[in-house]
This record gives sequence, structure tokens and C-alpha cells, in this order.
Amino acid sequence: MGESFTVALFYNLLLLLQYQTLLQMASSQTSHDLIEGLRTSCNNLVRRMMRLPFGILDDISRVIGREATGRNSSYPEPLHQLEEFEFNIPEEWYFLNVFERQYGESHPFFYASRFMEALKIAKNESKFVFVYLHSPDHPLTPSFCHETLCSELAVQFLDENFVSWGAVASRGEGLEMAMALRVTSFPFCAVVAPATGKSIAVLQKVEGPVSPEALVEILQRTLEEQGSAFRLSITAEEEVIRENRRLREEQDKAYLAALQKDKEKEELLSATERRRKVNDENLSRKPAQKHTLEQMKEVPKETPRPKEASEEAQKKENITLRKMQPHTRLLIRFPNGTKKEQKFTSTDTIRSIYKYIDSLEIPGVGSYQLISNFPRKVYGHEQLDMTLREAGLHPNAALFLELIS
Repeated sequence: MGESFTVALFYNLLLLLQYQTLLQMASSQTSHDLIEGLRTSCNNLVRRMMRLPFGILDDISRVIGREATGRNSSYPEPLHQLEEFEFNIPEEWYFLNVFERQYGESHPFFYASRFMEALKIAKNESKFVFVYLHSPDHPLTPSFCHETLCSELAVQFLDENFVSWGAVASRGEGLEMAMALRVTSFPFCAVVAPATGKSIAVLQKVEGPVSPEALVEILQRTLEEQGSAFRLSITAEEEVIRENRRLREEQDKAYLAALQKDKEKEELLSATERRRKVNDENLSRKPAQKHTLEQMKEVPKETPRPKEASEEAQKKENITLRKMQPHTRLLIRFPNGTKKEQKFTSTDTIRSIYKYIDSLEIPGVGSYQLISNFPRKVYGHEQLDMTLREAGLHPNAALFLELIS
């Protein structure tokens, strides 16, 4: 039963009391009779109220208490107005509104934005994105939010090391992310990193309830294992951008130089042609015996042969194409803790990596194989002829050297 109905009932009872009092006052002739009439009316009111259901009595007590503390307090908005208010909340703020109404404002700093905007912020700050998909009706959600997600340990660690983004899993971007991340159970958290274009790389998933200490340990391990590779990928991507810009500038410069060279060549040919015509005219005026001698003196220098010019142009083109070949940057970690960073082309094979490692002649390295951790994949004898692009190692990757006993 609504609170407004309860209040109306309460005031109707008061009116009934006043009506009974007036009747008794009209019929009473003495003050004693008036007092007795008021006492009887109050007793009747109390008996009627005591027969009301407990829920209505509780509502009446709250109303009386609110009226006693001040008349400026307003009644709660009707339910349909609250639903309409929630419906009109922007999608970016819906999760925070739902979360803070139930768990308060002491929580990790969730960015109220679209996911791609949070991903862009993380990329600019060289951080990972911590994704939390909220399922309000799941029975394990309250304990996880109160005890783990909103704990001081988790809040401090997430705010310092991640860009946090949350959404309700049953609507909008939250539903899209739940499908993309293939969520199977709640509570659900994930660590993602920006990849090429608009794609993302899922580095870690946490499904089901965990303690604050366990959550922080998982996140810390993810940072240690993937942080260096992530920073390396950002650096490699920036280097690729700089390299592409430099190549474009070199190509533009070469193009302008070729245009200038063609222009000079045309001017040279025109000048040669003019000199030839002048020589021909001069020779035509001289005796026939002097024609040969004068012609030999006036013959212009020969221009480069077409074949030689073609070979030179082909050589320059090959050099330019090699500069344009995309590079792959690899971080190789050895069992003794040594790290080596090496640049390859995307068309190099896995065999090239093995040759590079063998050339280092690192002590204690006998038989070994190369592996990647996320996802774990072995690059052994069967993959030697795969290119780095085919092996999924382009544009950058981290490999571990595992000894074979």
C-alpha cells in the first residue's frame, strides 16, 4: 500500500476524532463531561489504529517523524516518476547511477564515457582498461561490490594503475561487451588493452567472487607480465608512424627531385638540339672538306644510354621498396633474465629469430624453443618457415626462450 494512501487514512482518522469531539461538546453541559468525551474519543482512535496492519503503522510513524523534524521535507517521488528518471539518464551515466544508489560513492573511479573513449584515454596514459560488467540481480553481486570492488585496497590499486570503465551487463554497451567478451558468470571483470585499429586485446578475465587480495594479485601479475610488452607495442606503433612519415617525406623528396631532373634533362636536350641546328647551319656555309672536322668539334656530349638510366632507376626503386617494408619488433626474454630487443621485417621467418639467438652465443643456452604466453603458443621446428606476420607476431610481440632438457 502506498505511503500517500497511508497518510490520507491517518488524516481521516484525525477528522473522525474531531467530529466525535464536537458531538460530545454539543451534548455536554459541564467541563467534566467535555474531558470525559475527549478521553473516550482518543481511546477509540488508538483502538482503531492498533487494528491497522503493521506496515501501515510503520508508514504513519515515518510520516510523523518526518513532520516532526521539519515541514520542508517532501514525499518520495512516485515509482513511475523514478522509472521515467532512470529511463532519461544518459547511457554513459546509467551504470554509475545504479551502482552508487546501492553501494555509495566509495568505489574505483569509473569513467562515465563510451568504452572507446575510455580506451583512448588508457592509450594516451599508457595504461590498461579495467572493465567491470555489473549484474544488479545476481546473488553474488552485493558481496563482491561491498567486500572486494569497493574495498580500500582495490580502489587504491585500480585508481593508480588502470583506467576503470563499468556498465550494466543487460543493456547498451554493457550487453555488447558481455557478448564480445563471452561472459559466462558473474561477477565479471576483465583487463583489456588497445590493439590495432578499433580492436582490443583481452589480457585477463576474472569471473566469480574473489577477495580484494586475490583481485589485486591477479591484476598485479597481469601488469608485470604484459606491461612491458604493452609499452613496447605503443613505442613500436609510434615508431612505425614516424617511419611511415619519414618514408612519405623521402618519397615526396625523390619525386620532386625526379621532376627537377626531368626538367633539366629536357632543357639539356633543347639546348643540344639548338646547338646542333646552329652547327648544321654553319657547316652548310663552309667548304665540304671542313664539314667533318667542324662537326667533330661541335658534337655535344652524349646523354646517358637508356639501358643505363633504366638500371639506375630500378636500383633506386628497390632501395625505396626495402625502406617501405614494415618492421616487426620482438622482445626476447632468456632464462637468466636477460632481455634482447630486435627488429625484423614482417616477411622474415621464425628461422630468422633462431639464427639471431644462436648468433648471440649466450652461455648456458643449449636446446630451446620459443613460446609466447598470452595466448601460450610454441614456435618450434614445424613453424620455422612461417613468416612473422603469418605467426601473428607482427607488428610487435614478446617471446620467451624455454630450455629443452
